[in-house]
Amino acid sequence: MSLSDEKYLLLTTFRRDGTPVATPVWVVPLEGDTFGFATSSKSGKAKRLAHTHRVTVQASDVRGRVKPDSPIQEATAQLTTGAEYPIIKQKLQAKYGVMVSITKFLGLVGGIIKRKPMPYADLGVVITPST
Repeated sequence: MSLSDEKYLLLTTFRRDGTPVATPVWVVPLEGDTFGFATSSKSGKAKRLAHTHRVTVQASDVRGRVKPDSPIQEATAQLTTGAEYPIIKQKLQAKYGVMVSITKFLGLVGGIIKRKPMPYADLGVVITPST
């Protein structure tokens, strides 16, 4: 099974000082060996990816607990709002169905409660594993 077939991946991005920050994400296959996910332009992931494209990915569960014997894969990640973005959104909807609407609603409610609204999945991220 390839990483793009997993339900969740643990994506590790890196701060400017090199500190790793791991976050579980949904993932969908794209062309070739690339895969992608969507995130908010206000998220920490997007901010970290704006200054470094280096990431690692590993199969995980919804809480980010790594699956046993799952290898860490070095990769690069590119933010996109271009041609790949609508494809990523469409594939996420097809793979995760009603969960997309539920997480969008919960994000909206959380933004209202915290008085800090965030756009929902307005950026695509294309991940290319290192060979």
